[in-house]
Amino acid sequence: MKALFNNVTETKTQILKPQNFVKSMRFGLPEIDSWRKSCCHSHWERWMTTSKRVQDRSKKKRVHELEVATEKWKITSKIIFLMELLKQEPEMVIPVRSLSHYRKQINLPKPHRISDFLRKTPKLFELYKDRNGVLWCGLTHKAEDLMEEHKRVVEENEDKAAEYVTRFLMMSVDKRLPLEKIAHFRRDFGLPMDFRTRWVNQYPQLFRVVKPSLEDVEFLELVSWKPEWAITEIEKKNMSETETSRTPGLLSLPFPLKFPSNFKRVHSYYGEKIKLFQGRSYLSPYADAKGLKPGSLEFDKRAVAVMHELLSFTVEKRLVTDHLTHFRWELVMPQKLMRLLLKHCGIFYVSERGKRFSVFLTEAYDGSELIEKSPLILWREKLLSLVGYRGRKKKFEAETESDEEGGDGLRLLQSDSDVEDLNVELEQKDTLEYKDPILEDDSEMDVGEIM
Repeated sequence: MKALFNNVTETKTQILKPQNFVKSMRFGLPEIDSWRKSCCHSHWERWMTTSKRVQDRSKKKRVHELEVATEKWKITSKIIFLMELLKQEPEMVIPVRSLSHYRKQINLPKPHRISDFLRKTPKLFELYKDRNGVLWCGLTHKAEDLMEEHKRVVEENEDKAAEYVTRFLMMSVDKRLPLEKIAHFRRDFGLPMDFRTRWVNQYPQLFRVVKPSLEDVEFLELVSWKPEWAITEIEKKNMSETETSRTPGLLSLPFPLKFPSNFKRVHSYYGEKIKLFQGRSYLSPYADAKGLKPGSLEFDKRAVAVMHELLSFTVEKRLVTDHLTHFRWELVMPQKLMRLLLKHCGIFYVSERGKRFSVFLTEAYDGSELIEKSPLILWREKLLSLVGYRGRKKKFEAETESDEEGGDGLRLLQSDSDVEDLNVELEQKDTLEYKDPILEDDSEMDVGEIM
């Protein structure tokens, strides 16, 4: 005790040297507060670990090809949102300044102008001014045809989407989920625009909308359990042709791993841990997980299985992580879900481009392209081919007036303009920045340390 007191006294004496004391008085209380923290809390620093920012962790595992895919799908989602918004308008036109209310949904922060974004896609959006100088936006004939094609594709795949929604409910704790939360996954699952008003009532044999009380939110509740659907996508790939169903329980199937060539050192540093993780049995996402202890090895591996299954349902094999965190309780997931995703970089890939992070299922991609492309993906690629400029831009006539979103007061004169396919270019210096060891903190591959 005396030794500890002497150490603290020496530290205090060292910090309160005359020059330091004068400095602290010169700069005021912050310096004194800094001294107080260093004296009182220095012994805690020996065992407390600091948490790294997600960007710092993911930078070590950055994959250029999947960053390209992130940019591609981000632009597609903006275009689809605007097209769906215009489709719901009575005349399929809207004042551009009214679109400023949807900046958050479009994910187009200031100072970027919505009018500039629309002008970069002249084959899909038309801009014109009325007699009062108000700038309006509408869909081109090609865009209207694309929306009709999209409607047909969605209708043709409605049964498969209904299966995925049902399996989503089957994985949940109470076999029901808030309808508003499921709506976040509407485009990811390929659901129609009228998902909440009509589509949810189209499959009464699978699920139904319930509202426990007038104050409660609406839930989508499972009506009937489908044993043939309680099989994970990994199980399906390993099942024989004679097998049709299995009772959800313990699984011992390894997850497909896909490391880029730059990740080859992972095996030399963490190969044994990866092998142990892959060989560990885990509970099926469709089995009852209420008894699992948060933070246990079984809990964490089942969470990986749930994430793998959920990503397998999606059109792009990718999800925005914000949406995933809404289901932590319903799907029995860890509190620090992002840490789990970053830890298993051979199964998932986390991209932090923009304000919202997204997670990929790595096995589904070959470079920046999906290996298996659904009809909806083919439609989105067709849409993407009409985005961007090549050659001369549309000619505009400057006017004296300016509007809130038009800004520069330009009037559209020429309707035809060459359009090029989207070419996303990312700086190579931002990809796969490695240091040895690949992960500075060895606990990143320690499956047990989650909570």
